[in-house]
Amino acid sequence: MLRSNCLALGLLTFTALAQATDTIDVYRDPHCGCCKAWISHLQENGFTVNDHVEPDMSAVKQRLQVPPRHASCHTGVIAGKFVEGHVPATHVRELVSRSDLKGMAVPGMPAGSPGMEMGERRDAYRVIGIDSEGKDTVVADY
Repeated sequence: MLRSNCLALGLLTFTALAQATDTIDVYRDPHCGCCKAWISHLQENGFTVNDHVEPDMSAVKQRLQVPPRHASCHTGVIAGKFVEGHVPATHVRELVSRSDLKGMAVPGMPAGSPGMEMGERRDAYRVIGIDSEGKDTVVADY
């Protein structure tokens, strides 16, 4: 009986943790269409999105300590870490599991990144990981 109770408690804890890390807060400008497209990308990949329309995105980025060199049009927050710009959902999930990073970014608004699909056009872009000291690590090249 004790063993099955412990197993049940472990499964509940795992389920609660999984649900918590599948919820992301996204802060966006009210006039940006690609932000909504990135939110749709996240939802299609199993995330629950809390959409926050913000009149002052600069203040949001400052509060979350997003390096200006990595700025894009929207900022997400998941598990206490920031996600700046059009980061693919697979890397958002990766960020949650990486203790060495405080955030990830796709600087600018590269065509072909999630939410920036523009027909055949595809710009090369990088997913950048940012550690607690502000140093960059290339997580992926597209």
